[in-house]
Amino acid sequence: MESLLALLGLALALFASTNVDDLFVLVGFFANPKFSALDIVIGQFLGFAAIFGASVSASMLSLVVPRAYIGLLGIVPILIGAKKLYELFRSRDSTVLSPDSGPVSGAYVRPATVAIVTIANGGDNIGIYMPSFAIRSGREIAVIAVVFAVMTAVWCFAAYSMVSHPKMGKPIRRYGHRVAPLVLIGLGILILDQAGSMKLLFHRIGH
Repeated sequence: MESLLALLGLALALFASTNVDDLFVLVGFFANPKFSALDIVIGQFLGFAAIFGASVSASMLSLVVPRAYIGLLGIVPILIGAKKLYELFRSRDSTVLSPDSGPVSGAYVRPATVAIVTIANGGDNIGIYMPSFAIRSGREIAVIAVVFAVMTAVWCFAAYSMVSHPKMGKPIRRYGHRVAPLVLIGLGILILDQAGSMKLLFHRIGH
C-alpha cells in the first residue's frame, strides 16, 4: 500500500509540475466562444494521449539500454527546472501558444486544434516523462496513465471553473510557476536515485 501511495504521489507531482502552463492554455480555450466544452475536453485528452504514448514508446529504450544509463535522462527535468528558475529570477513570464491561433471551424477541426496546441505546448514533457517511465514496470505505467487521465479531467474542470470564477485562478497564477521548477528538479533527482544513476556517476567520477 505504501509503494502504491508513493507511486500515486509521484504521478500527481509529475503531472502537476509539467502542466501548469497547459492549465492557462485551457483557460484561453474555455474563454473562447468558438470552442465548446466538449471540443476542448476531447482535444485535450487526444493531445495528452499522444504525448503519453510517445513518452512510453521512447521509454522502451530501457529494454536494450541498462537502467542506470536510462536514468541519466533524469538530468533533463533538472535542467528544465533550473532553466525555469533562471527565467523566474530574470522576471520573464513563460510563453505558451495562443489558443486563438489556427482554424476553429468544423466539428473535427476544433478538437484537432486543441489537440495540436496541447502537443505543441507540452512537447518538452516527453523528455521528462520518458526517464520516469523507463524505470517503471508495465503495471506502474498503467497506474500513472490512470492518474494522468484523471488529472487531465481535473485540469479541464479547473480551467472551466477559473473562467466561470476568475478569482480561483489568482493563487495558481501567483505561486504555480514558482513551485513547478523546484518539483521538476526534485523529480529529476528522484529518477537518478531510483535508477541507480547516481552510483554510476559517483563511480565514474571516482575513477
